[in-house]
Amino acid sequence: MASRLWKMYADRQFYKWEKTVLWDLIEPYRRPKSFTPLISIYVAAFYTGVIGSAITEQLYKEKYWEEHPGEAVPIMRPKFYWGPWKVYQGGELPPNM
Repeated sequence: MASRLWKMYADRQFYKWEKTVLWDLIEPYRRPKSFTPLISIYVAAFYTGVIGSAITEQLYKEKYWEEHPGEAVPIMRPKFYWGPWKVYQGGELPPNM
């Protein structure tokens, strides 16, 4: 029984090597892989982010209106920006901007 298993194992290894040689010969003539799945994933991720940010902003506005009815909603502070953040009230910006 053991010698039969060793023979099966040796045959498998030999034919595996043979298949590798065959595929290495064919490889230069194969079509290049398509970028379509990658691009579709990127597009889906982009639009998921756009929809998520729109929903987040709408929820922010609704919460603000519940607490301050009738007032103009200030600009929402960005979630992943920790730098200086100053919002000027009114329609004019300072002259140096």
